[in-house]
Amino acid sequence: MLVSRIKRQLQVIIPVVFLFLILGLASTVFNRYIIHIITLAGIFIIATVSLNLTNGYSGLFSLGHAGFMAVGAYTSTLLTFPVELRKAYDLLLLPRILGGPNYQWPFLPAVLVAGLLSGLVAVLVGAPVLRLRGHYLAVASLGFMVIVETLAINLRWLTRGSIGINAIPHYTNLWWSYAWVVVTLYVIWRIVHSSYGRAMMAIRDDEIAAQVQGINPFKYRLLSFAIGAFFAGVAGALYAHLTRAIMPYVFSFGLTFQIVIMLVIGGAGTMVGPVIGATLLVAFKYAMKPLEESLRLYGFTELIYAALLILMMIKRPKGIVSGERQLLIANKAGLYLRKAMHSLRLDK
Repeated sequence: MLVSRIKRQLQVIIPVVFLFLILGLASTVFNRYIIHIITLAGIFIIATVSLNLTNGYSGLFSLGHAGFMAVGAYTSTLLTFPVELRKAYDLLLLPRILGGPNYQWPFLPAVLVAGLLSGLVAVLVGAPVLRLRGHYLAVASLGFMVIVETLAINLRWLTRGSIGINAIPHYTNLWWSYAWVVVTLYVIWRIVHSSYGRAMMAIRDDEIAAQVQGINPFKYRLLSFAIGAFFAGVAGALYAHLTRAIMPYVFSFGLTFQIVIMLVIGGAGTMVGPVIGATLLVAFKYAMKPLEESLRLYGFTELIYAALLILMMIKRPKGIVSGERQLLIANKAGLYLRKAMHSLRLDK
């Protein structure tokens, strides 16, 4: 029993150590621009993996993820904004409520509050919205995103409207981004392999059969919606502290569209798929950026995104990593880990 527990822990610890060794090597080899892209890829991995819990494992189709990212971005920004600039930017109300106008929150508590507030908003929104089905739910969640964007434009006393907020403290770096990637993947993985995750997948596959077994669909859908929103809020907070400037239009339908494409191309309902999808599309976007600027074809990448989405839906609707491929990858990874552990024992 103890040996099997140690093996399970090592199967988690070894990949994490390997990941951070690679990140350490990347931070010494690549320039700041490449590091920025890698860090941004980590943020999109968090957003895509969290949407996967809602759309991939629970069978919902939510288009409101950008709205939750906006809630997280503005919350973290307002809490951590420099005290000496708050009066100039007229950003005093929220800090007065949460700690006083002369108190600047540390980064980690601000990110946690951003995620919790996004999760709370998801509960309030999900209570009526998650009773809908199919495209009705998609339209309702899209309406929520539009409402958040509209509020961000019009609540100038809180968000500075369409001007946005700049001079945000630059806290997000490679290590913060991928530390949250590890936390997100671990939490989602634990949920998926628990009784809660099995209930979510049962509802996704056959809701009536799940209800016959005593599973409450609304309860588990709301749970997945809130947890997904929490990590979306975290991703939004990390994004704000990476770019150092946020505006309402950033968190519009275009952002949701990108995250949905990352999920579909990578493979919904898998753990590896969202990671691959987010990484590939972020890398592709920045690889195409010089071409867009030289030819002045702005928005050309989004057209290619749409074409890729159509092509994937026709040729490989389950994405690059389907459930069967993920099982094969997991088996190979487990084999390599066992060989590594065996070689370590031989060395001793």
